[in-house]
Amino acid sequence: MLNGAWILTVTDEHKLLYAQLVEMVRAQGGSATVFSTTATSEEEEQAIIARFQADRAREYDEFAERSGEFLAEIEKETRRRKFTFAELEEIEDDLDKLSAWLAKIKARDFFPNARMQVANETLETSGAALRTFAGAVYTQEGVVDAADDSAGSSDTATPNSPLKKRGRLRDG
Repeated sequence: MLNGAWILTVTDEHKLLYAQLVEMVRAQGGSATVFSTTATSEEEEQAIIARFQADRAREYDEFAERSGEFLAEIEKETRRRKFTFAELEEIEDDLDKLSAWLAKIKARDFFPNARMQVANETLETSGAALRTFAGAVYTQEGVVDAADDSAGSSDTATPNSPLKKRGRLRDG
């Protein structure tokens, strides 16, 4: 027999999760109860918030570390002038993973602070670095010339997939 308790914020998504968990536990012959509560003091509430924020801080720190590795990889390949579609695809996949991971962290960040904004900015910087690298690949591979590429790479608001761009250009 295992006992446990979860502390989560009350959201529609969590209410659905609670209902699913109760159903699963009861289907296996267990018992489950879901209830709403409040902290008995401001100090307890702040301690709970601090624990949530500490957990997210560790995740944001790891995200920052991996993002730094991502940017270092682009810098290394740029120094080596390894502007190939294979390298671009690998880097694009890495950015997709970082983006998906950040979305998961943010979904668990019930008490966001400045770390979320820093992570968002880091992801934007990573996207811009990828677009710059993609431009160099297109130029190297003769898909676009340097003048055409410089005009398109300044659009940082559009999450343009470099490989999709390559496909459009190659397909006509």
